[in-house]
Amino acid sequence: MDFKKHLTTAWESTLQFIVPVILLTLVQLIVVTLSLGILAPVTTAGYIQSLLQALRDGREPQIGDLFSEMRLFLPLFAFGVLAVFATFFGFLLLILPGLLVLAFLVFATIYMIPLMTDRKMGLFEAIKESWNMAVRKPIADQVVLMLLYLLIMSVGGSIPLAVLFAQPLATFLMLAVYDERLEFGRISVEQGPPPVPGSEV
Repeated sequence: MDFKKHLTTAWESTLQFIVPVILLTLVQLIVVTLSLGILAPVTTAGYIQSLLQALRDGREPQIGDLFSEMRLFLPLFAFGVLAVFATFFGFLLLILPGLLVLAFLVFATIYMIPLMTDRKMGLFEAIKESWNMAVRKPIADQVVLMLLYLLIMSVGGSIPLAVLFAQPLATFLMLAVYDERLEFGRISVEQGPPPVPGSEV
């Protein structure tokens, strides 16, 4: 996988829509804070779908996009609660187990929300497909994506206001890889399994 290309795409997309994505990110952070985190999962779904449309179609993100996936409130809220408890329990044991749980969740479910908003999958179907996409060879590509995503978000979270740029950058990067993995899977399905030796005769 050409991560240089995907990073360039993410960087250029962020700069192209710099004002609307910063406003979108700022409003989401305000909404999440005022709702005590309750609206975090569902506004993240709207946020991701908005940036996916920007990446694919050049559509400018709009504030209203944050609330465009409210149909997913209950399943995403339930998943979010379980993810928080799992991560919290990991950190209760030690810092390392907590980090491992967090890394595993990012690795396994990073495509879950795009699949739910873009492909209209249910929660469990999206989790299963996200895992299948994550472990698709070469798995090292998924590990690199996970590390880059966490690195960008960590840097953004450690510098005041940097998250307003880091969050859309990390999201555009994830979505660029998501689109490539979707296309790869589609081509693989259309081509079908390799022929059995001797069956061509």
